[in-house]
Amino acid sequence: MNKQAVLDQFLAVLNAELASLTRAAQGAFAAATDPDSKAENKYDTRTLEASYVARGQAQRVAELQEAVRAFGALSGNVFDSDSAITLGALVSLETPEELAHYFLGPFAGGTEILHEGNEVVVITPASALGQKLIGRRAGDVIALRPGIAAKVVTVK
Repeated sequence: MNKQAVLDQFLAVLNAELASLTRAAQGAFAAATDPDSKAENKYDTRTLEASYVARGQAQRVAELQEAVRAFGALSGNVFDSDSAITLGALVSLETPEELAHYFLGPFAGGTEILHEGNEVVVITPASALGQKLIGRRAGDVIALRPGIAAKVVTVK
């Protein structure tokens, strides 16, 4: 698996989501400030509700902008074969049932891509799995759940 290609794919997904959410936030802001949406009586809360939506979407846009910036700052360089897992690592874990691929990213945990027929999921250092992987090396075994272990196959 090409680490730089994986990183580029994640950036493309985040940028597309950012563009879509930015358009939605602009629409929500326009709805909240539109003179035609003025309250007709004291029970009409359309404008208030639209402002809440606009504020929430603006916050999400700011979070996505930070995620794009942070992913853009990561290097696509491949780690040495005996390197410890840190931020920016592409990790493959083998369980008795499957081979799973994870990218240890600064934000956007749960974001998924399909790369060369393999699903790759972003995990963050704050996640339970991320905490278990930080500092581990290829060949180490970690406990995923009671009775289920996974072997770190590769660290790129």
